Amino acid sequence: MGTATGRTTRAERVTATRDAILTTAERLFAEHGLFAVSNRQISEAAGQGNNTAVGYHFGTKADLVRAIVRRHAEPIERLRQEMVTRCTGSTDIRDWVGCLIRPFTEHLAALGNPTWYARFGAQVMTDPGFRRIMTEESLGSPSLNEVVAGLDRCLPDLPPEVRAERGDMARQLMVHMCAERERALAEGTPTPRATWRDASNGLVDAITGLWLAPVTGSD
Repeated sequence: MGTATGRTTRAERVTATRDAILTTAERLFAEHGLFAVSNRQISEAAGQGNNTAVGYHFGTKADLVRAIVRRHAEPIERLRQEMVTRCTGSTDIRDWVGCLIRPFTEHLAALGNPTWYARFGAQVMTDPGFRRIMTEESLGSPSLNEVVAGLDRCLPDLPPEVRAERGDMARQLMVHMCAERERALAEGTPTPRATWRDASNGLVDAITGLWLAPVTGSD
């Protein structure tokens, strides 16, 4: 009994340590960027006496970044799958754009304030060394693949280069508008929309309009 209790207590301590490291790393990466933050700084800020705690629990910085992404992936995936199920068979582009945006904003809303994941995501997506991690994890999402397929069925007939360009624009809008709103909320400064739900409505409107905008031909 004593040995089992000891093992349980140790497992709980390990879990608590890992959670503290993940939360601290997410915050520091969000606020300062991935390059500027060392594993040693994360260990110290997480209250770990051993400055090698990050490496011991997670390995490399890339492994740590992937662990943070996966920590949020499960609740976002669950929300998105629910929305995809409701949108099955839809030919309305707004439905599928909503399936891209709303799971993320609803997740952020559920976390309360302050949050750091939107800013963390923006930092990752602007760092060539780590962007592939976010991309790889996204490609492994069954519901996201369904959303992309649903969106493809609804999009107008666009030249390949225009479709690629607008896909990049849509990602930039989603990533950086959410990050800017999160930063404003954390700093207590005004935001254009009162709630994350309202903000997601604005993003859905803008990105739907982006996909449906006319195409100017080459001169």
